[in-house]
Formats: sequence, C-alpha cells, structure tokens
Amino acid sequence: MHLILTGATGLVGSAALHNMLTNDAITKISVLSRRPVPMAENHQKAQVIIHTDFTSYPADLLARLQGAKGCIWALGVSQNDVSQKVYEEITVDYPSAAAKAFSAFSSPFKFIYVSGEGANTTPGRLTPYFGRVKGQIESQLLNLSTKPEYAALRVYSLRPAGVDPKFHPEIHQWIPKLKPATKAYLMPPALATLRTLSPAMVSPTRELGQVLVQLAVGDGEPLSGPGISGEGRTVSNAAMRRMAGL
Repeated sequence: MHLILTGATGLVGSAALHNMLTNDAITKISVLSRRPVPMAENHQKAQVIIHTDFTSYPADLLARLQGAKGCIWALGVSQNDVSQKVYEEITVDYPSAAAKAFSAFSSPFKFIYVSGEGANTTPGRLTPYFGRVKGQIESQLLNLSTKPEYAALRVYSLRPAGVDPKFHPEIHQWIPKLKPATKAYLMPPALATLRTLSPAMVSPTRELGQVLVQLAVGDGEPLSGPGISGEGRTVSNAAMRRMAGL
C-alpha cells in the first residue's frame, strides 16, 4: 500500500514514519517535506519529496503521488510559535488543500488529520484559540467528504494529548529538540507527572503512530466505541489508547 505523510520531521510525524517504515503492509511512502528527512534516508520504500507550498499541488507533484491510498497529516505548529494568520494557514488551509487534491487518488482515500485534545467543533466562550481552529478544520474536512466531487474521501481526526516519546527510543535521534530551553527543561517532568497521575492524558508515540497507521491502512469506515465522536470520524486520546490496547 502507498501512503503519504507530512510533518515527518516533527514528533508525531516521526512516530508515524517509524511505524510506516516497519509495517510490511505499506510498500511505498511518499513524504512531503520542506527539508530532508534523515529517518527516511536509505529506505527503499520511502521517497522524500521536497515541497514548500502546502496550499498548491501542481500536476507533476500529483503524478508522483498517484496510487496513494491514504495520507497521515502530521504537519502542524504551536500557536505560540507563529502569528494567528500563519497558525490558521498551517492548521486549516494546508490540510484542506491537500484533502481536496488527494481525494481522487483512490476510492476510498483515507485522510488522517492529527488534531489535538481540546479541539472543539462547537466552541464556546471558554474554548481556547487552538481548540477553535482545530475544531474548524475538523468540521471542514468532515463537510468536504459529503460533497460529490470528494465522495471518495474518508476523514479521521485523531486528538492526541500529552505526546510522550520516552518509551520509543527508535525515534529519539530524529525528533526535534525542544525550544526554548525552559520548555526543554519543564516538559520531561510534566510528562512524568502525567504518566503517574493521569496516564489517560498521555499519548505514547509508539502506540500513537500505530493507530495513525492502522487508520490509514484500514477500510475507511466509521468507528465506534467509547471516545469516538463526529459520526465515527473523531478519535479522542482515550479512544486512541483503547485502540492501541493501553
């Protein structure tokens, strides 16, 4: 099976890529990235395509992606690192453009959007900004799949919580270093506290990557069970952990 991946140099993307590289059901991985992806080097089934404009997919690029059956969209950024305009472009415009461009590759075409706990498709006064924006793209993607011209699209939005790479040593050398220094200093003890006091709010990267890949290689049908919402298309962190056997 041929799958597309974005965000491969980030934490969640690294987790997904490791699982894709080691999954025998996946025979080809097309990684769209602004820069080289060292983890993918020297792997016969991985091709890294340097792409800088994630709102545009010209014909020559689409030709290289033909035959793909799904996409894991792990490209993202913290709202604290960019302006609101740029955050909304990356969080909303990029995946929307990609889902439209990729939907004709196969039927069904699975599009797995990495969202986050706190996303809310019906935000209220107390919903944080990032939750409003992520909820907006979750709704857009679901609505897109109801349009006749994108009828092959099968969308899932997965909402990780505290993404934890501690027990996934295979990706440690590839994941980005935390910046600023205060974040690098505070994050490990914060995750350690979550593991002890609230493990349900932890998203171990090994299992997170496994579930992302599971959705991408699956049949695209609606899910069911505790923690599943959005017409069977939204996967909470609790549901992800359940699906991973945690």
